[in-house]
Amino acid sequence: MNANFSTADKILAIDIGGSNIKTMLLDGNGNHLEERRRIPTPSPATPDSVLNVIKELAAQTGHFDRAAAGFPGFIKNGVVKTAPNLGTEYWKDYPLQEKLSELLNVPVIAVNDADFQGAGLVKGEGLEMVLTLGTGFGTALTLNGTLLPHLEVSQHPITKSKNYDEYIGEAALQEIGEEKWNERMEKVLGIIKTVFNYDLLYISGGNAELLNFKLDENVHIKTNKDGFLGAVNLWKFEAGITR
Repeated sequence: MNANFSTADKILAIDIGGSNIKTMLLDGNGNHLEERRRIPTPSPATPDSVLNVIKELAAQTGHFDRAAAGFPGFIKNGVVKTAPNLGTEYWKDYPLQEKLSELLNVPVIAVNDADFQGAGLVKGEGLEMVLTLGTGFGTALTLNGTLLPHLEVSQHPITKSKNYDEYIGEAALQEIGEEKWNERMEKVLGIIKTVFNYDLLYISGGNAELLNFKLDENVHIKTNKDGFLGAVNLWKFEAGITR
């Protein structure tokens, strides 16, 4: 992988979600060069169909020198291991990073989507955690700005019959409504606070804005757009550039 990162580089940020696939072009300082573009995630979300959407979005974008992608599942060394909200049967052991690099003809970093958001949102101060509330429930942890190994907290049981994805994901929100969903979110945030003892918590994703209860002072609501900076910071990390 070409780690010769320069602030003169232009980076394509790719956010692969269960509902939409989004892209944004940034410069090496994290400035947005174009407006965010999005296309609904195809169904079924097979690798070929998803990459076709990314190809279409990239064709609408100006020149870029490298790219970084966030994917809703567990990724190890650029290879997908699980994809709960897209279909693990389609994606298991799929070399996403390699395939994206071939498709776009630039170096690519591919990581979990919450890790992608986390790289863009954290301040680099102590133990920071990012939660993404969208189709599913994503988590990322950083220590002094460095991404820690990814944990699929979403797949851990929270009740006898449901994991976090099933308990507070988009399908649950649609089934039980916002009032009951917020009650569940208060319970989840209480558990997360007790288990992880984070210094700062960031909540992002399309459903973050639906939270209607008072949050602790060290908890901050962010947007997916804020998290696109993760594409730049991932390349900085790869090049050994710290904050």
